[in-house]
Amino acid sequence: MSLNLISEHACFGGSVRFYSHESRECRTEMRFSVYLPPQAKNGKVPVLYYLAGLTCTEETFTVKAGAQRVAAELGLMLVAPDTSPRKVRHPGDDASWDFGLAAGFYVDSLQEPWAQNYRMYSYVTRELPEVVQSLGAGDADRQGIFGHSMGGHGALVCALRNPTQYKSVSAFAPISSPSQVPWGQKAFTGYLGEDRALWKQYDANELIRSQRYARPILIDQGDKDKFLVEQLKPELFAAAAKESGSEVQTRIQPGYDHGYYFIATFMEDHLRHHARQLSSA
Repeated sequence: MSLNLISEHACFGGSVRFYSHESRECRTEMRFSVYLPPQAKNGKVPVLYYLAGLTCTEETFTVKAGAQRVAAELGLMLVAPDTSPRKVRHPGDDASWDFGLAAGFYVDSLQEPWAQNYRMYSYVTRELPEVVQSLGAGDADRQGIFGHSMGGHGALVCALRNPTQYKSVSAFAPISSPSQVPWGQKAFTGYLGEDRALWKQYDANELIRSQRYARPILIDQGDKDKFLVEQLKPELFAAAAKESGSEVQTRIQPGYDHGYYFIATFMEDHLRHHARQLSSA
């Protein structure tokens, strides 16, 4: 496995690193960022994956979320992949901001031309953990996952489908019922096709309704989020979780919108939520 270290920056006693590598799953170059806390110098630390939203890159979370100070205190390794393949291009991949480039939706595409490269679910859940393990600092038995918007959808789906792999999960303003909202319907039709039965494996609402999730899920949602009513619908996920007896804490935050000022405000709560779960894993 060949990793290319693009850059490294000292941060709160640890280091922020940006890497690129040739991806087995996506069949092209992929990029990700890592925050190594100071505790990683003395042994393996828990790994927390962050999945970003539409239009974002591997830099967005690292630059905007303000997570490193608390991650350094808690000894959490943070990993943030890009949101889609970028080196390989397909006709129309940048025609809209919510599909194609920077909008991989964390699914394994079944439709051409996307099927060859847009395999973000397998990249996140299979290949990226292998790459991270090659760095030598992450504890494979203590992995958590969280994300924002499209990435909140991805984090919930990854955790619900792989409950033994991820020992903690949370989300900021997730697209938690994608089959019932325009963003999800557009992405699923384009990547998976018209058969809605195939959509269910990537719909957190459907997944949590059919199984009880054994760990607490934390969700924060701003009540001034312009996408709340049409695209996010957190009440649907909360109702589905109640049906299965899963524990979901949905916090509606007055005055907050969909952006990174909102995320940065509640980032510490999420990191401490994950640290509690991962410390007992």
